[in-house]
Amino acid sequence: MGRLEGKVAVVLGAAGKGNMGQTVARRFAAEGARVVVAGRSEAPIAELAREIGGAHALCDITKRAEVEALADFAQERYGKVDVAMNCVGWAPLVKLLETSEETMDRLAAIQFKGPHFFFQAFCARMAKTGGGSLITVSSASVYALLYHHAAYIATKAAADALVRCFANEFGAKGIKVNSIAPGLTESPMTERDMNTPGLLDLFKKEYPLGRIGTSDDIANAALWLATDESFLTGQVLQINGGLTLRRNPNPWEISAAMKAAQAK
Repeated sequence: MGRLEGKVAVVLGAAGKGNMGQTVARRFAAEGARVVVAGRSEAPIAELAREIGGAHALCDITKRAEVEALADFAQERYGKVDVAMNCVGWAPLVKLLETSEETMDRLAAIQFKGPHFFFQAFCARMAKTGGGSLITVSSASVYALLYHHAAYIATKAAADALVRCFANEFGAKGIKVNSIAPGLTESPMTERDMNTPGLLDLFKKEYPLGRIGTSDDIANAALWLATDESFLTGQVLQINGGLTLRRNPNPWEISAAMKAAQAK
């Protein structure tokens, strides 16, 4: 306990009840950080802020002015920002030839432009206050391809490139910039997948550590990146139980597994 004592952290993407962002925010607070939680829905982030003794702010990552306002709010409220983590994401499954321009635009806004705005806003402020740690969430599917996920994968890969660029340019200012790549992770967003007959067992076979990930696994990795213990920047941590040593199942295997499970 107390590994983030005296630090100020911002967690964006914490509006979903029990989601990854909320899990990270609770872990940061438990380790002594003063935490600003942010998202697009006020009620859940206000409730979370009360629970952890922090503050909250509305923010849509696709709007640069709102991201800048979030960074200003946190700095004005607590005098600095030491850690900022972006947990915002959207993961539609759409076939390559059926991916619409609207879907591509939305994914680009959420998962490429948004992280760019996020890094810009917090790097600019951290550079003036002695540095800090920036963290975003990538995906194992960038490295172990998943069918019908191309636009999602492409935008996550683009954000990984931004991680390297910002890390390179702002390292001299004491700023670490890293990403965490989960695989299939138990969370509210994947609840339907978890309850699909046969699906979970099929995926678990591809994880050398024998289970899929949890939001706590991601929070543990984020905590280490947030501390002064981590001498690391410009990297994508594969927090996915070794999935990227293997592969994600393909649609034909998934269909067969689901049919077999339903026939039992």
